[in-house]
Amino acid sequence: MDRESSSDEEEDRRNLINQNERPPTKSPNKRSTFQIDDGDDEDDNEFKLRNGTTDNATRHLSLPKFSFNKRYLLAIFLPLFIVVVYFTSDITTMFQTSVSGIKLDSSIDRMRESELHALYLLRQQQLGLLSLWNNSFATPVNSTSNSSGSPALFEDFKSAMVKQISLNKQIQQVLLSSHEFGSSYWDLEENVTGSSLGGYASLDRCRKVDQKLSERKTIEWKPRSDKYLFALCVSGQMSNHLICLEKHMFFAALLNRVLVIPSSKVDYEFNRVLDIDHINKCLGRKAVVTFEEFSEAKKKRLHINKFVCYFSLPQLCFMDDERIKKLKSLGVSMNKLEPAWVEDVKKPTKRTMQDVVVKFSSNDDVIAIGDVFFADMEQDLVMQPGGPIAHKCKTLIEPSRLIMLTAQRFIQTFLGERFIALHFRRHGFLKFCNAKQPSCFFPIPQAADCIGRVAERANTPVIYLSTDAAESETRLLQSLVVSNGKAVPLVKRPARNSAEKWDALLYRHGLEADPQVSYSFCNL
Repeated sequence: MDRESSSDEEEDRRNLINQNERPPTKSPNKRSTFQIDDGDDEDDNEFKLRNGTTDNATRHLSLPKFSFNKRYLLAIFLPLFIVVVYFTSDITTMFQTSVSGIKLDSSIDRMRESELHALYLLRQQQLGLLSLWNNSFATPVNSTSNSSGSPALFEDFKSAMVKQISLNKQIQQVLLSSHEFGSSYWDLEENVTGSSLGGYASLDRCRKVDQKLSERKTIEWKPRSDKYLFALCVSGQMSNHLICLEKHMFFAALLNRVLVIPSSKVDYEFNRVLDIDHINKCLGRKAVVTFEEFSEAKKKRLHINKFVCYFSLPQLCFMDDERIKKLKSLGVSMNKLEPAWVEDVKKPTKRTMQDVVVKFSSNDDVIAIGDVFFADMEQDLVMQPGGPIAHKCKTLIEPSRLIMLTAQRFIQTFLGERFIALHFRRHGFLKFCNAKQPSCFFPIPQAADCIGRVAERANTPVIYLSTDAAESETRLLQSLVVSNGKAVPLVKRPARNSAEKWDALLYRHGLEADPQVSYSFCNL
């Protein structure tokens, strides 16, 4: 066994190749990395750069015959040709056709988009001009009214024309936006158009509403000092009660009676939120009294002589038993409730001033007609700016002086001269508006889009937000209200901070935490 293994090892050694030797045979097709030949005898004409040859003769370089192949000529002269071309010509012109084709496609897409937008704006302009034509020139020939002499109508006409001219400029700008010379051309046209309009185009898009107080139809409120109308309001929250009180004033004026403001024990503390003295000063006489003043005048003999209900359904005077108990606890007695007519709060009938005078006139000292919030009576007269009652002030009903001063300081601090006030009711309107067809309760994104359009037209930097919505809704609303590409801040009444002085008056009078005052302030 030892002999066999040693013979195997000797055989293996004989087959090993020394690192300094190379096998004498070579492949006829094997060539070195650097080798130039002309196709003749390879042994004579090779240019050899080999490592580790066995004999000394082969280690010397033999001079070759330099016969070049066409392939090597191409390999040498092609880079030289590219270098010469690069330095003697503009390489960008070689790709001009393809790049310009890409630019052309992009320009065509922009032009198509601009044209579609311009067509939409032209359609809007057409509708606006048709509306302007119908409203301004559709007066019958035989009409005796000379509306052309009305300054207000002329101002509306000018405003509408400026709006259409502005829309036309928008169309031009859209069409020119895809061209390189669009901006310079537009600047030139802007100067020409602005000068031709005589500066009228620079006026605010949202002009101040002319309340036409001198032209409104009013009635005089001249009450007899010993005749009273006892106000009673039940439906809704404070805003509904204030509307109910305002309608009661209209009834008191028609019936020549002094209006008695409800006691705070049966209703809101109106003496905290309303400036009753302001109402009487504007009328020039004592037309409104508090419950305490009424009680003192009647020597505490508080009796409603005649209780005639404006509404009979769903219950008489729209009064619940709890409210009647509260009145009796104040010492107020009353005769039996009786209906003036069949009237349902869900389907109120349109009534006239003459209807009210006929049904509710009386010689009794104290009368009551119940809640009249839903009363549909002379709406054109009641809803006109300034109200239906003649007075010498800008507004007849105002919040108390403390609330007014606090509101002015809040505006001076947070809002400035230009702002939009938004009463964004959510919880109550979710039920109320969904009962209508179609619903008037809008999702937050849809409401934000509408609010943004109003803010853009008014060109105001901030919006005052009075709302009962949750923080999650107002955060989403804030993120979506955009005007001219910028977010419009929504400002709410901040929490009490001793470093802020705008609400110091309410704080000093102990009213800062009064929910009635807060409600009135937020809805001012």
